[in-house]
Amino acid sequence: MIPLHDDNPTRIRPYVTIGLIAACTLVWLWQVSLGPRAGQQAVYALGLIPAVLFGERALPAEIALVPPAATVVTSMFLHGGWMHLIGNMLYLWIFGNNVEDSMGHGRFVGFYLLSGLVAALTQTLMNPASTLPMIGASGAISGVLGAYLVLYPHARILVLVFLGIIFPIHLSARLVLGFWFVLQAINAFATEGGGGGVAFWAHVGGFVTGAVLIALFRYRDVPLFGRRRGPWG
Repeated sequence: MIPLHDDNPTRIRPYVTIGLIAACTLVWLWQVSLGPRAGQQAVYALGLIPAVLFGERALPAEIALVPPAATVVTSMFLHGGWMHLIGNMLYLWIFGNNVEDSMGHGRFVGFYLLSGLVAALTQTLMNPASTLPMIGASGAISGVLGAYLVLYPHARILVLVFLGIIFPIHLSARLVLGFWFVLQAINAFATEGGGGGVAFWAHVGGFVTGAVLIALFRYRDVPLFGRRRGPWG
């Protein structure tokens, strides 16, 4: 299933969500501008490498641009290709605005980064000896999805479904996001360290983190497990 739109209006303009999408897009354009060799070096320099983070390995001095701990954040803004970027930004655009609306701009920045941090650490702890760089915003965005599910399980999501043919259908958020989470968890347990080039454990860790933290970050007047929060109050 590919989500296209939700029926959940917001009361504020999602400046942080828009800013995150812009930042990830600009960083990707910068990656492309470097060319294949320098672009690969940037991924190793700014991506999160578990073995480097835990001090088991070290990058060559000429490409070690930031301290290993800083790559937990820098890795969230790098992507491995156009489809990687577009897929992540689509999910962030559809679900991020409502989560930002539920807590405000400043809290959303902290919520997003904290979700991404826990997601990244979840993945690294499952495979601490890995020397492959982990990049992408999907761990932080998974936190946004977890929060959205807890806030608006009854919201309607327009999705494209592939069952031999492609057709659009409206489904509840609990079905769309619940199915997504179960799929990530199955793949995480089925593949060692979330293999196949996808950080499935980061998705699981981020989702659970977002689902838990939303109770602390939301405004007090925003109910959990509600239908939706519209401009009417």
